[in-house]
Amino acid sequence: MSFVHLQVKSGYTLLQSTVKIKELVQKAKEDGQKAIALTDHNVMHAILPFYKECKKEGIKPILGITLTVQVEEKIYDLILLARNNQGYQHLLKLATAVQINEKEGVSLETLTAYSEHLFAIFPYSQLQGAFFNKEHVKNILSPFSSLFRHHFYIAVTEKEASEETINMFRSCGIKAVGTNDVRYLEKEHQLAYQCLEAVRKGVKREEIEIHEQERYLKKEEEMKEAFAHFPSLLEETVHIANNCSVSLSLGSSFLPKYPVEEGKSAHVLLRKLCERGMEQKGLSEDKRYQHRLQYELNVIEKMSFSDYFLIVADFMHFAHRKGIITGPGRGSAAGSLVAYALDITTVDPIQYDLLFERFLNPERISMPDIDIDFPDHRRDEVIQYVMKRYGKEHVAQIITFGTLAAKAALRDIAKVFGVDEAEINKLSKLIPAKQGVTLKEVYNTSEEFRSILQSSSLLQTVFSVALLVEGLPRHSSIHAAGIVISEQPLTHYVPLQGGHGDVPLTQYAMNETAAAGLLKIDFLGLRNLTILERILKSVQKFNRTLTLQTIPLNDSETFRLLSNGDTAGIFQFESSGITEILKTLKPSEFEDLVAVNALYRPGPMEQIPHYIKRKHGKEEVHYFHKDLKPILEKTYGVIVYQEQIMQIASRLAGFTLGEADLLRRAVSKKNRSALEEERQHFIKGCLQKGYSIEVASNLYQLIVQFANYGFNRSHAVAYSLIAYYLAYFKAHYKAHFTAALLTSAIGNEERVKQYVHEAKLKGLEILPPSINKSVYPFTVEGESAIRYSLAPIKYIGQTALREIIEKRKEKRFASLFDFCMRISEQAVGRNGLISLIYAGGFDEFGEDRATLIKSIDVAFEHASLMEDFGFEPKYAKAEPLTEEEKLGYEKQALGLYLSSHPLSSYRPFLQKEGAQPLFTLGQQKKGNVKVGALVTERREILTKRGERMAFLNLQDETGEIEGIVFPNAFRKFQEKLSVDGKIFIVGKIEERNHKFQLLINEVISLEDMKQSFLRALYLRVDSQQKQEEVFIELEETFKRFKGDTAVMIYYAAEDKTIRLAPSFNVNPSNECLQYLKKILGDGNVILRE
Repeated sequence: MSFVHLQVKSGYTLLQSTVKIKELVQKAKEDGQKAIALTDHNVMHAILPFYKECKKEGIKPILGITLTVQVEEKIYDLILLARNNQGYQHLLKLATAVQINEKEGVSLETLTAYSEHLFAIFPYSQLQGAFFNKEHVKNILSPFSSLFRHHFYIAVTEKEASEETINMFRSCGIKAVGTNDVRYLEKEHQLAYQCLEAVRKGVKREEIEIHEQERYLKKEEEMKEAFAHFPSLLEETVHIANNCSVSLSLGSSFLPKYPVEEGKSAHVLLRKLCERGMEQKGLSEDKRYQHRLQYELNVIEKMSFSDYFLIVADFMHFAHRKGIITGPGRGSAAGSLVAYALDITTVDPIQYDLLFERFLNPERISMPDIDIDFPDHRRDEVIQYVMKRYGKEHVAQIITFGTLAAKAALRDIAKVFGVDEAEINKLSKLIPAKQGVTLKEVYNTSEEFRSILQSSSLLQTVFSVALLVEGLPRHSSIHAAGIVISEQPLTHYVPLQGGHGDVPLTQYAMNETAAAGLLKIDFLGLRNLTILERILKSVQKFNRTLTLQTIPLNDSETFRLLSNGDTAGIFQFESSGITEILKTLKPSEFEDLVAVNALYRPGPMEQIPHYIKRKHGKEEVHYFHKDLKPILEKTYGVIVYQEQIMQIASRLAGFTLGEADLLRRAVSKKNRSALEEERQHFIKGCLQKGYSIEVASNLYQLIVQFANYGFNRSHAVAYSLIAYYLAYFKAHYKAHFTAALLTSAIGNEERVKQYVHEAKLKGLEILPPSINKSVYPFTVEGESAIRYSLAPIKYIGQTALREIIEKRKEKRFASLFDFCMRISEQAVGRNGLISLIYAGGFDEFGEDRATLIKSIDVAFEHASLMEDFGFEPKYAKAEPLTEEEKLGYEKQALGLYLSSHPLSSYRPFLQKEGAQPLFTLGQQKKGNVKVGALVTERREILTKRGERMAFLNLQDETGEIEGIVFPNAFRKFQEKLSVDGKIFIVGKIEERNHKFQLLINEVISLEDMKQSFLRALYLRVDSQQKQEEVFIELEETFKRFKGDTAVMIYYAAEDKTIRLAPSFNVNPSNECLQYLKKILGDGNVILRE
């Protein structure tokens, strides 16, 4: 070894390097390099993956960082390398300092505190301009050389190395070392690096000047050739590498400690709290619970997890004290009686037949994993509590990285090459929107993708560069749930950086944080718990005794609601697919919901029809062996849960439940040798229990087959409870449920619109927003009315909301003028006031909205007076808004029609025409229909033949549906299909993928139709007339005098009038009328204007 790379940046120096860790180490190994450093800029994100990969490939990892340092307002970058484990500890502290407290650059004071056990290398490029001025160079380098002494070096590249340079540094008593600032692996990757720089700076590729073209990972021979005249510079790299030796004990666990009184142990406290919890639940005398509790506590003590349970119980108790609703449980933790006793979960594992070993296996030492669900708007309160309880140096959230995935890589690189946006979109659409898909896969599987690329040399270059940058990290963000808590300050284990608010973020991602020995607890924000909390608080204003625990789990109204498919807003059961299953299943007990929740996923879905038929007695319940009946009876002989496989192994093969869990894990991983080993173990156990070899072998096959789709019963029970609670509230407290659901949708205009539609269909009244009554959430008024929130109104932000509510506490607003006098124009400006008026916020004052709008200037002028003189100006009267104008402005302000709907005025006319409301189409399911609708959205596409067709979003006052206009119909009616157009449709209803669609055959403008309805040509046909001959003559006349006037035929004998199809409409000219009178007689032709 004659050279070692000591200056290497990876892709984790975001968008400034194309180097990927695995490829870096692999390339170093191929080149015969025995050691290599990693020195990312101000971050250590990749240190542990780099360390592990180097160890795996037999290369010595040198752990470092390129640190920004500030000396007397001057900024420098300093490469720091850990000489030993203590040096690594110092890197963790410095990397944290530069990201949290000293973002402009670490001070000399901080650097001094952690300078021991490090090599420091100062890149020569930073001395440009100071050269040939020895005193100036000395002044710059002196603080560092004094600090690091003989561990301080100057980094010199091939172009910078000269006798003059080296002598200069020698005369200053500083050693030089030969380096290459590596940013990409191969010389040919320079273009990709240039493109990445362009992406980072948001410019075109040609705007990036690359002065240094040698930043690739050079081989030892290349470096020896480059520094042929200065071999000592390379020898110094080897000297440094030989004196760097860091050995990390990855995989160890450093569990946090719960603060207990001196002289007491965590386990004694845990046992005491559990026994108290059992007593409070009335279970302390039950032998089953006593034995289970003792067993779990013994396992927890043996595995040294008592502190962990106490920590979780502590922050859960905080949440409950603060009225923060928490999930019943999540994952396998719901199988723990200790968790139930401590109120960490609310699921009784014995009642629901849940297994502790699925959560914590005494025969497989692994970290416990309790994930907690909180309402998404209150999760931060609990995190803040944990920070205060254990100290901000001991608690952090976990970093995660967004990468340049296939689509992003191609788009970003194409943009910096200046590729046309339409061309980019065409390629991008051919990349499937699924996780993990690669550009290589798309190229190999899509002929169209290949064809487009091959048509252009520029696109081929773009693709080759995109391949190189694909998978690189693009930005960092915060893990959705993970929190780490440590006994020692976190910087003893991991570097930190700024996060959300005052909660820091680990620089190591989740897997690396675990490898460093830190325990992750997931604090998940669940929208449905927020909804549940809002409903409960709203209901408790009227019914103080109701709690989640008092809700009966056998409520017939709740099961009826689910059986009817009324699942909008119901957690886990909202999709159209699972709704249809519930309608077929007709659940009648809580266990049905648990089973459906577990079965409704790829794989086990094929078992759902068997489950349903067996439940309703339409298929015989079959057990492979009679001894399976106690295990599978609840699920009608269908294996649904992972716990059932563990019970089969325990009961039929004599496994302990710990062994059964190991079997479950082995089978799910499909490792061939492990499968065979477990097969032998299982069959031996069955034989010892007296089963035949055939039964044992077939049972094992059943277990292997089941492994494809088994679900965690503990999780299914816990999440089905949340679903059931929501369904119960929807069945019994409809207004409270809907108000909470609408509040959860604030910020999502489409969701709000959907829920408002559904609420109106269920007979709920949606009251307009009111400046005197509305708040942030939607609220219940009376028994079945919901007051609209102020928050969804355009231009009304948090500041406006706060000020309106605060001022209203003093006294209600008396008028528009009073409102403007008391609310600052900074909080609610002109646009906000206009939106409030058009939304109906001032309707209670009895003035037309047009008058209120016209009075805004007067109101603002009045408000500008320094004080209230006790009089109010008069409203500036204006012509009242028409209903259509009122609704149009209302939609602008709210994103939906609230007080009425543009089609409401057409409803009587539509009924006469036989048009159905849209919400009834789902009941019809198929067949021909007539409807009136408002076009709210139109999307055109080209068919494979190049013909235009369209997809429409159609709406009336009762619901919405997708309309499909195929090419023939589109050619005829495209001018009538504009957005906001009101149309009469003749079409056909179809159901696809559990969604109804309207295939549109004929379209008429509703306004034209209404006018033609008022102006129609009435023709009376007597029974004496030969109708067949008459109609032939009439049809000829209609064709000759085509027009827009509707034709009504009155059959005198039957006293019945029918309207002919629009294709028979006529132009009732005098000539036309004369022809018709000749056919029918003078008194039988009447034109009604």
